[in-house]
Amino acid sequence: MAASFSLKSSDPVIQRLLPRIQQLAAEAAAETVALREHLHAHPELSFEEVNTQAFVISELKKLGLSPQPLANTGVVALIEGKNPSRRTVALRADMDALPIQETNEVPYRSTNPGVMHACGHDVHTSSLLGTARILTQLRTEFEGTVKLIFQPGEEKLPGGASLMIKEGVLENPVPASVLGQHVFPRLPAGKIGLRPGRYMASTDELYMTVRGKGGHGAMPEQNIDPVLVTAHIIVAAQQIVSRRANPKLPSVLSFGKVIANGATNVIPNEVYVEGTFRTLNEEWRDEAHVHLRKLAEGIAEAMGATCELDIRRGYPYLENEPALTARTRVAAEEYLGAENVVELDQWMAAEDFAYFSQQADACFYRLGTSTSDGRHTSSVHTPTFDIDPKALETGPGLMAWLTLRELDTTAHSVAAGASATINA
Repeated sequence: MAASFSLKSSDPVIQRLLPRIQQLAAEAAAETVALREHLHAHPELSFEEVNTQAFVISELKKLGLSPQPLANTGVVALIEGKNPSRRTVALRADMDALPIQETNEVPYRSTNPGVMHACGHDVHTSSLLGTARILTQLRTEFEGTVKLIFQPGEEKLPGGASLMIKEGVLENPVPASVLGQHVFPRLPAGKIGLRPGRYMASTDELYMTVRGKGGHGAMPEQNIDPVLVTAHIIVAAQQIVSRRANPKLPSVLSFGKVIANGATNVIPNEVYVEGTFRTLNEEWRDEAHVHLRKLAEGIAEAMGATCELDIRRGYPYLENEPALTARTRVAAEEYLGAENVVELDQWMAAEDFAYFSQQADACFYRLGTSTSDGRHTSSVHTPTFDIDPKALETGPGLMAWLTLRELDTTAHSVAAGASATINA
């Protein structure tokens, strides 16, 4: 379903702020890049973001804000405009890095061996700090409250978003909407991508141990071969996706780690397997878990072995609320130009921003980070990931503009003077 909205602001001040926000973003771009390079050089793993938290708190205090720690290494802060109780919009950035050894030869290369900001969370954090800088300078010119959420542990279960929500980050005040952005090296800097509705998949971690009876490879009749049993389980499990799932419902079942510590002539006692299951429907997700467990245990039993399957439930699927996403598209086109706002495909990767999308109206969009000449296109989660610094002018300014448009009464109420057309 495609949706287009023609939004008319009830407050002409909001529209007049667009060029000013663009100017403020340009003026602060060098500082935002410096913040990102500091964060990139000092990455910290999930739930270990102690120094990152201290850095973010320090930067927010420089802006005259009163940040508070939350969920151990997270941070939350409020920017209050005029009439702060009128409406609240929350903005989220994640802060953790990955266990990857960086290979980029740049002055801001990671100084923490084996740890790297390879997923762009340094970009997200510095961009939100840049947005905070812009909005604090405009706080006398908008109504409502902006809640800044700097989140730990996106890369590791149970996900920092879930912990922050449990500790009340979506309360006092309750946000009407939550916005988040993520780097996207397949788009050039200056562009963004978004998609309404179900955008990213749920993710579950699979840990399986198949036990048989090991022995000499030349005497298989004396053994119960767990390697053979595991092979049957892995192959048969794919029919859960190909024959059990609705073909119109995306599902992925992948096994990425298989350990059978035997030898050319040694059948091991057990085989250990790790994998992932992902989909875009919570009911089917639960059903698939049951099918997978029955299949694995049943095949093992039929072949004389045993199977223990540990399914660790991860993040839910990510839903971009359609009306909010339509408003975001219109506002982004105002700020960047329609040619710089693109529609995204569904993506079977997972993001714990999904927890916010399950609790509130949310929009998670992608920020272009590559250069127009094709550089900086390395995928996230690789040791060569980097960005075009121009993205750090686009990111803060755009999010500031999206925030003001969401805070503006008529901009979030189609019925109040806006025309809406929804085309199926």
